This record gives sequence, C-alpha cells and structure tokens, in this order.
Amino acid sequence: MDDNVYNDPYHHHGLSFIIATLCFSFQIFCDFSGYSDMAIGIARTMGFNLMKNFNSPYHSKSIREFWARWHISLSTWFRDYLYIPMGGNRVAMPRLYLNLLVVFLISGLWHGANWTYIIWGALHGFYLIFAMVSQGIRDRLVQIFGISKYPGLYRGLQLIITFMLVSFAWIFFRSKSVGVAFYVIKSMFSQTAGDIYNLRHNLPSTLNLGLIGNELWIAVFSIMLLEVVHLVQNKRSIPQLVSAQPAAVRWALYYGFLFLLVVFSVSGGKQFIYFQF
Repeated sequence: MDDNVYNDPYHHHGLSFIIATLCFSFQIFCDFSGYSDMAIGIARTMGFNLMKNFNSPYHSKSIREFWARWHISLSTWFRDYLYIPMGGNRVAMPRLYLNLLVVFLISGLWHGANWTYIIWGALHGFYLIFAMVSQGIRDRLVQIFGISKYPGLYRGLQLIITFMLVSFAWIFFRSKSVGVAFYVIKSMFSQTAGDIYNLRHNLPSTLNLGLIGNELWIAVFSIMLLEVVHLVQNKRSIPQLVSAQPAAVRWALYYGFLFLLVVFSVSGGKQFIYFQF
C-alpha cells in the first residue's frame, strides 16, 4: 500500500497519505520485529539466547519510552558507546540537549546518507528535548484540566500522541526526498478534509491505494489482532500461555498458526525493509 502511494506521491492526496503512513508504521515494525523474532527463535534452537529487540513499542506513553522499546539493540549501543561517553545526563542541561540531538542525528545518518534520515533522527531528538523542556508546563496543564483523575483516558492520550509523533517522523524516513516529505505533509493538512467529504462507497479504489477488494479491511483487522496479541503478551508470555493449555488446544493452535502462515504468506521474494540498512 505505502509503495503505491509513496512511489507516486504527486498522484495522491491527503487521506491516502495518512492511511499509507499509518500502515507503514505497522509495516516497518512487523518487518523488523518479525525477522528479529525469527533470528531469536532460530538461535534458541541452537542453544543461544539473543536479547529481545522489540517490546511493543507502539504501546509507549512517551518518546523516551518508545526508544526503550524500539530496536533495543541499536538504542542500547548508541547509549553505551556514544551517549554515555559524551557525558550522558551527567552534564549541564544545554550540553545534555546537545548530546541527545547529536546521538539522534547520527542515528539518522546510520540509516543512510540522505537528508530524509537525518531529519527523521533530528525530529526524535527534538521530541525528547521538547518533552524535557516542557515537562513542568505539561504537568501543570494536566492538573488544571484534571486529566490525571482519569488514568485510562490519560494513558490513552499519551499513547495516541506518542504514536502520532512517531508516525509523523516516519514520513521523512519513508519519503524518497525531503521535497516529497514536505509535499506529503502539506497534502495531509490541506486536502484530507476534502478527501473525507468526497468519499463514496469503495474506500480503497477511491483513495487509489493499490488495494484489491477487502485488502484494506484485512489490513485493519490484522493490525487490531496484532495489538490484541501485544496486550496479552504484556501480561503473560504467549509461549507460556500456549504450553499451559491441554494437548488438544495446543495442537489446534499450532495448526491454526500454520494455516494463517499459508493464507497470509506472500510470494515473490520481497526483501525485508530493514535489509537496506
């Protein structure tokens, strides 16, 4: 879906970009987390225990928490070999802000010598710095509006805002150039309302997402199922949960997983997104 939209951006509009960007947020997570999990599983069959690389990152309530959950091996490496040697948080605040910005700029450059990746890294650095600078003001606003009295609502707002900020940064990561990224952002803000108003009955064809039939709704259902699995996994390990079931239930689940693999498998040898990095 995002290939159809982002590879031909000037023939698409605001709502198409929003849907494609949100789907890319989950696509890149499933891509990287998926083959990380496969590597962990294969290593375990040979007696090796690799570190967990993703921990439900889109359940984060802040950008700082997001980076504690996303690509943990890389963020840990940057922390240990770049951020801490630069002084970490044991320096004056202006230097701390500079340290954070430098680390994320280099993180962007690590993904490729392109301004889109550098801006992506700079955005995440700015998010962290802004969160630190505005902490007092935000705490005060929470007290004024009494949001803290409703923990579920408060957490939900934090999750949504964090996900929106991360997804916004993905626009630069996915775009082929800075010019395309700014065109996408401009279209999102200027054309989305009109796109929503002009929608008729066939959503995928109306938005020219490159989808056939009910593929958009299958994608939405799959994302919802993924988040349900993450919610369950946050409370109890899925392997432990499955192994605790009776033999008949376990084997039904095993065959069910194999069936889903066959149904949703993709032919054509498409490479993992992160292999280019």
